[in-house]
Amino acid sequence: MTVRVMLISPAMNAALREARFAGDAPLDDAGLRQARAAAGTVPAADRFLRGPSHRCAATADALGLRAGRVEHALRDWEMGRWSGARLTDVSADEPEWVAAWMRDPSAAPHGGESLLELCGRAGQWLDSLQGGAAGRVLGVTEPAVIRAAIVHALALPPETFWRLDVAPLTVTEISGRSGRWNLRCGRPLVPGPEH
Repeated sequence: MTVRVMLISPAMNAALREARFAGDAPLDDAGLRQARAAAGTVPAADRFLRGPSHRCAATADALGLRAGRVEHALRDWEMGRWSGARLTDVSADEPEWVAAWMRDPSAAPHGGESLLELCGRAGQWLDSLQGGAAGRVLGVTEPAVIRAAIVHALALPPETFWRLDVAPLTVTEISGRSGRWNLRCGRPLVPGPEH
């Protein structure tokens, strides 16, 4: 039986614009407008889940997905003491720790999750879906979780995570069965006749 997992990245907010670590800020006006405009383009699903952040909740609501269950495994990357800080500020204050964090997938100088732990969490959640009923699962989750799920699904080296970009309001589809996954990357959720 095949399971189809469609992961939607949340709409734009100030934290994403400012490149903040785990910056759970409300959606900005443009992000909210774009999410509302994309509401009619959301793919159909049998189950809907979302990450626990405010931006995932607001994006889900704006897309008309109010009945979804909060899935803790879809939470943002736990960044410990760097949470809410700008990447540029942390890079200026702690360049050696940022370099170690980006070079070594097992490093967690911030006191939160390492890249390996994030990929493991996303992968464990993804693999758990293959053990259940087949069907379509739709989730609104953070870009880091989507990137980690891709790394796991395609058995990529963890360092590949840094080479993947997930734009706001895009759908990344991962489908699979029998322990094997396939990827359909970043389709934008935009209103229009082609969707």
